[in-house]
Amino acid sequence: MNSDQLQRLNELGVATVYEASGREGLMDIPLMQLISGSRAAGPARTVLCGQDDNLMVHAAIEHIQPGDVVILTMPEPAPVALVGELLATQIKVRGAAAILVDAAVRDVEELVKLGLPVWARFIRVKGATKIQVGELNVTVTVGGAKISPSDIVILDADGGVCVRQARAAEVLKAAGARFEKEARLREKLAVGERSYDLHGLREFVETKRRNI
Repeated sequence: MNSDQLQRLNELGVATVYEASGREGLMDIPLMQLISGSRAAGPARTVLCGQDDNLMVHAAIEHIQPGDVVILTMPEPAPVALVGELLATQIKVRGAAAILVDAAVRDVEELVKLGLPVWARFIRVKGATKIQVGELNVTVTVGGAKISPSDIVILDADGGVCVRQARAAEVLKAAGARFEKEARLREKLAVGERSYDLHGLREFVETKRRNI
């Protein structure tokens, strides 16, 4: 996808993209958004670390391309810090759009000051080892969503969603259409119309009641 398309997905946001995709790719876990109001959309740069180990985060840095969303995982999510200020500084210098850590981060105040958008499952000080060789640019799973290198990851205050690269253009079009439809609905709601009637829910409920 080009930068304009990624920016549009960024603007549309996680909820709209998730619904427009047919409810695929949701990262169904609580993710903490370290910088309030931050958003990101970009191709996934995936890292599978050894359990409780961040050696591969160091190894991945030279592979990061501008605009990447860096996805850091372990075989089993655990409250062990894979990233702190020093690693995040290097990732920012490489031009990453964001970091998603399916583990812990630390140095939170410093990370916020750094300004690189970060989402994490945990905040913990417990440090990682640096002795296990993991894998780079492989398919990983975060919150039930499979994420392959170059799949598009969208992150905001609602959490994260992954769009398969092969579906990205299709989902972008559907998400744009959904956004426009909701904008028209919003205008009607603002003048007092009710979703109960606009969506035909009243008729559905009353028909069900009659058949009881």
